[in-house]
Amino acid sequence: MAIYIHSKLPKLSALCAATTAAMGSCAGIAWLLTKEFNTVSMAISSMIGDISGIICDGAANSCAMKVSTSITSSYKSVLMALDNMQVTGNEGIVEHCIDRSINNLCSIASHSMQYTDKQIIEIMVNKPSV
Repeated sequence: MAIYIHSKLPKLSALCAATTAAMGSCAGIAWLLTKEFNTVSMAISSMIGDISGIICDGAANSCAMKVSTSITSSYKSVLMALDNMQVTGNEGIVEHCIDRSINNLCSIASHSMQYTDKQIIEIMVNKPSV
């Protein structure tokens, strides 16, 4: 799942890769527990609804925190899916079809976040030396 999502992203993206990697682990856990595509889809939909806005700012220490946040979202999303609950297609960028939800996430990362990439680099380059 993580590779599938990453294949739709540009080489440089402001979308945090920890989030999409956690979506891969979420899909794997949901599949191992139920062997049901619907459970996997529900869990991924919830993750897209939950953590789609986390940006990558290239900061190593904050990456560890973003991994923790993403894995927590993965865990919550699997638990919700096991209870037949999810962020629905009526909310935000999530749609009723998981492929369209993933495409929406990747579209934002590929198009709307291009300026975010430039802004992050500008902020990092213009930091005063300590």
